[in-house]
Amino acid sequence: MGWRTKLVFLLVVFFAGFITGIYCLSPVTDEQRAEVSSKGFIYSALKSDEFAKSFNSGIHKCISFSKDAVKQTGEYLHTKIEDYKKDS
Repeated sequence: MGWRTKLVFLLVVFFAGFITGIYCLSPVTDEQRAEVSSKGFIYSALKSDEFAKSFNSGIHKCISFSKDAVKQTGEYLHTKIEDYKKDS
C-alpha cells in the first residue's frame, strides 16, 4: 500500500470513530429509551450486527470510490503534464 492509500484509510477510520462517538453521545428521548429497553439485549445485538454489516459495506464503497478518484486524478494530471511538455 502506498502512503496515499494509508492516509485515506486513516482518515476514514478517524472520521468513522468520530461519527460513532457523536452517535453514542447524542441525547435520547424517553420514548426511544423505553422502546429499546422493552426489546431487550438480543434485539440490540442483532441490530448492532446489521449496523456493522452496513457500515462495513459503506467503508468498502468509500475506499473504492477514493481509489477511483485518485486514479482519475492521476490520469488527468498526467495528460496535463504531457500537454505542458508539448507546448514547451
